Amino acid sequence: MIAISSDFDGGNIDVIDCSSSDNIRLNIRKDNQSDFYQWFYFRLTGGVGQVCTLRMENADKAAYAQGWDGYQAVASYDREFWFRVPTRYEGGHLIIEHEPESNAVYYAYFAPYSMERHADLVADCLQSRLVAYEHLGHTLDGQDMDLLHIAEDHDGEMDKLLDFWVIARQHPGETMAEWWMEGFLGRLLDEDDPVSRALLQKVVLHVVPNMNPDGSRRGNLRTNASGANLNREWKEPTMEHSPE
Repeated sequence: MIAISSDFDGGNIDVIDCSSSDNIRLNIRKDNQSDFYQWFYFRLTGGVGQVCTLRMENADKAAYAQGWDGYQAVASYDREFWFRVPTRYEGGHLIIEHEPESNAVYYAYFAPYSMERHADLVADCLQSRLVAYEHLGHTLDGQDMDLLHIAEDHDGEMDKLLDFWVIARQHPGETMAEWWMEGFLGRLLDEDDPVSRALLQKVVLHVVPNMNPDGSRRGNLRTNASGANLNREWKEPTMEHSPE
């Protein structure tokens, strides 16, 4: 029997009907307290050896429906290696056709970047002598806002260096931003990299790897826990609506 679930970190899908493998009917769930949606991430079980046709029937009303043209969804059996699966946009539906090779397969808009992996990234960075941690506060859901200060000498004359801020994932559905951040931090903290060493002679970097932890965990496309689109909140943020 086919079953579909999304009750996990970053998961998002609403099931209309999954009684038949050749016509699995789905909707992408809206961001909480918002009309935005486009991010999806879910697990399908019981489909091994069957050609599964998954239809996201509300794709035409997504935040950026033009983005479906030529788009290919990603899938994974182990949530480490992600590959493209045949996808088409037809009659307002986003349609994935795939024959799973395992009894459990995950499908997503882009390769997910979980909050657990985010915690691993921060912990790994804090092993470097170049990094000083600052806790900025909590999100509406009670998650930590992490800030990494990166400098060659935290006790030196830092006020003489240029300050650069690097932030990622204000829109939680843009997971590629935190994948980029992982690569960026990996190179920046490589003490054998001459470019990184030269850079840190001139600048101090203040890095927020994930600006929207709540939206990330909830499986939102653009908003935080209150439905705020954070890149529209910089002028007049509030602790009640957009503490991030």
